[in-house]
Amino acid sequence: MPRTGRLSDVLVFTRTTAYRHDSIPAGRAALRELGEEYGFGVECSEDPSVFTDASLAGRGAVVFLSTSGDVLTPDGRAALRRRVSDGCGFMGVHSAACTEYDWPYYGELLGARFAGHPAFQPGTVLIEDPDHPATRPLPPRWDWNDEWYDFRSNPRHLPGVRVLATIAETGYEGGGMGADHPLVWCRESGAGRSFYTALGHAKAAYTDPAFRAHLLGGLRWAAR
Repeated sequence: MPRTGRLSDVLVFTRTTAYRHDSIPAGRAALRELGEEYGFGVECSEDPSVFTDASLAGRGAVVFLSTSGDVLTPDGRAALRRRVSDGCGFMGVHSAACTEYDWPYYGELLGARFAGHPAFQPGTVLIEDPDHPATRPLPPRWDWNDEWYDFRSNPRHLPGVRVLATIAETGYEGGGMGADHPLVWCRESGAGRSFYTALGHAKAAYTDPAFRAHLLGGLRWAAR
């Protein structure tokens, strides 16, 4: 039976074929707990065969949680693209930007691709758009510990991208993007929506109330 197209049905995909973050189990647990608390269902999978028209039908959102490398089959790519075009939300978390480098559509959906990062360290996240559900719960200057991702291009330069938060490179060592360094953004994608946050490297992030509120807000926005 087709699923109802609501946030009550979310697929969390965590397959990796390159680097694997040890925070993935904590991330899965956090999203399941948010689902239990806020009344939506969460299915977690690492099986690429779940990406079919029948399986994705009616899902409110698909989350790529710290995926890496090539994780989908050609048929799975096509099914995901069709579902997003039909209105499914997409959320990428952290190393979702290190995923499907050879699939141009995925790069357009996400908005930017990972280039590198310095050592895990503290920094200050600057909230650029406090009216978005993902950033509304956060202070204007949010002190946080993470891997501060650099990207191959600045997503702000793409049509329709709404940058929500940046990182002040003056507050940590090794930044490579300069004065304008987006970390969190969103965009419309056909009838669907795409949200990406570069945050979420460490296990501890997924038990932090502010970060969980950030994830929940991004997921709700993506799923309308």
